[in-house]
Amino acid sequence: MKSVRIIALRKDRKRLLEHLQDSGLVEIRESDYSGKGLTKVDMTSQMQVFERNVALTEHALKILEEAVPEKSGMLSSFSGRREVNPDEIGVIASKSGDVIISCDRIVELDKERSDNAAEQVKIRSKLALLETWKNLDIPLNTTGTKSTAVFIGTLPEEYGEQSLKEKIAAENPALECELEIIHSEPNMTNAVVFVPISQRVMAEDTLRSLGYSRPMSPTSKVPKVKTEQLLEKSKRLEEESEQAENEIKSFAPIREDIKMTQDYFKIRTDKYSVINKLSHTRHVFVVEGYIPESDCEKLEQICTRAVDCCVEFSDAGDDAPVKLKNNKFAEPVEGILMMYSPPGKTDIDPTPLLAFFFYFFFGMMFSDAGYGILMIIATALIIKIFKPDKSMRNTLKLFQYCGISTTLWGLLFGSIFGDAPAAFCNAFTGSSLTMAEILPWPTIDLQKDALMMMIVSIAFGLVHILVGMGCKFYICIRQKDYAGAFFDTGLWMLMLIGFAVLAVGMAFSPALVTVGGLIAIACAVGLVLTQGRNNKGIVGKAVGGLASLYDITGYISDLLSYSRLLALGLTTAVMGQVFNMLSTMMGTNVLGILFMIIIFVVGHAISIGLNALGSYVHTMRLQYVEMFSKFYEGGGKEFQPFSLNSKYIKIQEDK
Repeated sequence: MKSVRIIALRKDRKRLLEHLQDSGLVEIRESDYSGKGLTKVDMTSQMQVFERNVALTEHALKILEEAVPEKSGMLSSFSGRREVNPDEIGVIASKSGDVIISCDRIVELDKERSDNAAEQVKIRSKLALLETWKNLDIPLNTTGTKSTAVFIGTLPEEYGEQSLKEKIAAENPALECELEIIHSEPNMTNAVVFVPISQRVMAEDTLRSLGYSRPMSPTSKVPKVKTEQLLEKSKRLEEESEQAENEIKSFAPIREDIKMTQDYFKIRTDKYSVINKLSHTRHVFVVEGYIPESDCEKLEQICTRAVDCCVEFSDAGDDAPVKLKNNKFAEPVEGILMMYSPPGKTDIDPTPLLAFFFYFFFGMMFSDAGYGILMIIATALIIKIFKPDKSMRNTLKLFQYCGISTTLWGLLFGSIFGDAPAAFCNAFTGSSLTMAEILPWPTIDLQKDALMMMIVSIAFGLVHILVGMGCKFYICIRQKDYAGAFFDTGLWMLMLIGFAVLAVGMAFSPALVTVGGLIAIACAVGLVLTQGRNNKGIVGKAVGGLASLYDITGYISDLLSYSRLLALGLTTAVMGQVFNMLSTMMGTNVLGILFMIIIFVVGHAISIGLNALGSYVHTMRLQYVEMFSKFYEGGGKEFQPFSLNSKYIKIQEDK
């Protein structure tokens, strides 16, 4: 990675930035060039306008999607962005004003619908309250006449006219009243009470003691009339909402224009955010950033052809971002590495090693040739038909390589959709063949040879861990930390190799037991003598050396983690066999064959989904926890070039 500085005339700023954005070669950083007279240009207000337009188009697209869902196939998510000619950007820009007006209208119509829906809720609530007062022939807010006080309200118990009169009389014998029950039900009575005007206060106190309360939102209309008005208003709101929805749907034909306009304003937002980072004088401006060393010559050609400028390159330093560069075999797993962390300044790029072991372990866990062939065919067809973008293409290539590994391991384990060839042959012929008898090459039965495969899995784990430790050894040598390389890493590697030789010797040769034991003991002594070398005092050094031997438990734990290679491979095989057995239970008649097809397809689809997910997750765990912990620090910053960062469109490249 190189650091780059471009100095150009201010009048050429727009043209130069457009070329830099189109090329996507440079990550532009905040300019720290502190020459006299250099200032920053504040583009915040312009950026806010563009960001507002991006948010507006996103909101409008969401509303359109709810009103008129876009028709798309199951596999449409694999499709790449739409390619547009550079000249079309000018057309998009010229139409952007009209599109933004349309988006404003879509959002306005949606707000109208939302307001109407909120008003409808209020209307329904009012209608529910008025329903119990529908037999009342005076307005709900009536309080009386010149000679009579009127109390319209609700009591918290069920009463009849006679029982309510008796209750009032018992509460206050001096109160003279007449009343009418409008509605009654358990725990509620709507009533109208008439009393002389002179007894208003007495009546109010008496009724309050009985739990009386006035209606909520009393109106000046008779309940029946008010109900009709509310129903009429509700109908009008429904019509307005329907009209608004229909008008929203009418904007569906410009959905693609909205998408392209959104990308246009995203691109402009990015460009203006970059301008904020640049230093300017009255006549010139300075661009500072990072660029991969391999692209320096290309950038210089682009800049000098576009404008009159000065391009300078220098060492980027330790704070430079990281851009990975790998071959076609390793590139698909770069995303896996970036999910963990980009390499730090002292790290090596572990992508090639990660790629090999990822494909290897995934295939060993998934381990079914039928599933592997399906993965290869499906990913190849999707890549050819949909022509996805680079990130999606890399993901598909990742699973394609995993499919190749899965196929090879499946053939070794004699697993093709479980034991489908043997199961169907036996079902139709009545024979009792096994996969080992059908296949013309020697196979390993995971169920019968589980112990052997457990040992093989742990052996693969030992190789995996030793490779990780070898990377640490190399990093220490590169940094001239020879003590760390030989004492902290080399001795542990030799000790693990000694234990491996010891284990092999216990199975095959007593001589190897002696060799392995001597290697392990010698390494243990070396660790005791060297691991406390940074501690103070003889006692501290001795305690530090002895304590370091406890780390052997961590290595044992790591090695046992590789038993999942056997466990998941066995799970895939057994699930496939179970579904094959279930599919042949109904025999080979017409109904049985139909049942066989359904169970076979559905069962193996479930098996593929569950076991592919498990293989993916556990393979990543083996890389992240068991291997990366031995040498990889991470903490780097990913290279993020100034480019056309769009969601729906991409500019056609000049050939």
